[in-house]
Amino acid sequence: MRRTLFLLLTLVIMMMTSTSLAQGKKILYVPIDDRPCNLYQVVQVAEKLGYELLTPPTELLGRNTHTGDPDKLWAWLEETAPQADFAAISTDAMLYGSLVDSRIQQLDPQEILARAERFQAFDEKFPYLTLYAFGTIMRTPRGISYPGLEPDYYATYGLQIFQYTALLDKQETEGLSRKELKQLDALQKTIPEEYLADWLDRREENFDANKYLIDLTREGVFDYFLLGCDDSAMFSQTHKESRYLTDHAKDLGKTVVQVTSGADELGMLMIARAINKDLDEIPFVSVMYNDGKGAATFPKYCNEPIGISVDAAIIAAGGLRIPAPERADLILAVNTLSNGKTLEAPDLKKNKLRLRGDLKTFLAPVKTFLDKGYPVAIADISFANGADNALMNQLKKNDLQYKIRAYGGWNTATNSSGFLIGASVLTKHMNERDVAELLTIRYLDDWAYQANVRQEVTVECYRLGIDPYKIGDSTAQISALTTEKIKAFAAANLILPRGLRLEDLKVSLPWHRVFECDPRFKLVD
Repeated sequence: MRRTLFLLLTLVIMMMTSTSLAQGKKILYVPIDDRPCNLYQVVQVAEKLGYELLTPPTELLGRNTHTGDPDKLWAWLEETAPQADFAAISTDAMLYGSLVDSRIQQLDPQEILARAERFQAFDEKFPYLTLYAFGTIMRTPRGISYPGLEPDYYATYGLQIFQYTALLDKQETEGLSRKELKQLDALQKTIPEEYLADWLDRREENFDANKYLIDLTREGVFDYFLLGCDDSAMFSQTHKESRYLTDHAKDLGKTVVQVTSGADELGMLMIARAINKDLDEIPFVSVMYNDGKGAATFPKYCNEPIGISVDAAIIAAGGLRIPAPERADLILAVNTLSNGKTLEAPDLKKNKLRLRGDLKTFLAPVKTFLDKGYPVAIADISFANGADNALMNQLKKNDLQYKIRAYGGWNTATNSSGFLIGASVLTKHMNERDVAELLTIRYLDDWAYQANVRQEVTVECYRLGIDPYKIGDSTAQISALTTEKIKAFAAANLILPRGLRLEDLKVSLPWHRVFECDPRFKLVD
């Protein structure tokens, strides 16, 4: 009788959803903006473990159509803080309004620092609140920037500004050849002085603010501060500033301050850190790279090899990297091209279904780990801005889509791997249905949309005379088209776990452009 009762109790515990873990815990979360990757998808992961994320009204958060409101965000923050057990706060939102606002703001430097100083008063007012902060070092795009995301002059002189500051960075780290010195001089004469001054002055304000935030961390205001380098390169102004800020924080250690590549994954990593702290857990993560360059792969849009970024993300999420897969809570399999290059997923001429040799060497150990019952997550970073079609085709053919625990391949290499790490270290607390739902979101977004449908929708926009990055009044029309195309893709390519089906799929384009989408659906029995 006792054995029967014990077995029944064990079965009930195993069937219980993960919502009992949190026991009503609340996390105060201010995202960098309201894009799905920063808001809805982060909230969704936390809610599957029973945590409630307290988030600001979306009208206070900046986006590509309006600026954020730091003063109202501060008022909301102080009003809401008494309800929370933890806080994960975007410093970009609280200082400038949002990530985009940080690039184009016209604020007085003293106003920026005054807002930064409010963190100290906030900590004094709510000393019991575990406070995690995350910010960014301004990006240095290679001259390619969509309207409203950089100062207007960047559309004309962005490439020259990138090249000029990249040479300055290289000059400090490696030195320049005679040819490069001539190029540096020519670029300086080409770029209008007022434009270069405007761009560098704004960066200096951002740099000073980040330096001050590191100082606040040193004083104990933040329990942890994660500083990400927005889109950059091996040599760039972003990389240069990251070197200085890393040096400024060198006495604090990586468990207190980290400077790494990335931006849009930072919020998910901080929420994972808060949850792991609350659960008193340190997830063990074993990392497997593909043959070839592997961890030394230097991805596009990043300023460090992927191995360094992955290690930093594991620490940021509150985890620990270990060498032994058999002891790991999660095996992170990183899909890279053997030559260490990162291609673009939207280039369908290169992102083909053909099974490459490097995929064979990647999939073999993945299958072995799964056969042994190990939890595997796949960071798909061979292509930027979308999934590797050949890999996804193999996951489908080998019925592996829903045997892995998590997947990520949506944007830059660090966006994909960082968000994946934050979400996947929490999946051991989730039931299979929740895991399937999170996988489905990634397959619809990263594979169906980013790597395939987005190109079709973009072509259709141009055919209709619509700017795909400013669809405006045509948003409903393009969203409906996107929904139908993704439905067709899902029907042809997703093999859901037995007993589940996809219903009520609707895809929106919340920023009125085709760059990102927001797929919503139900998984029903």
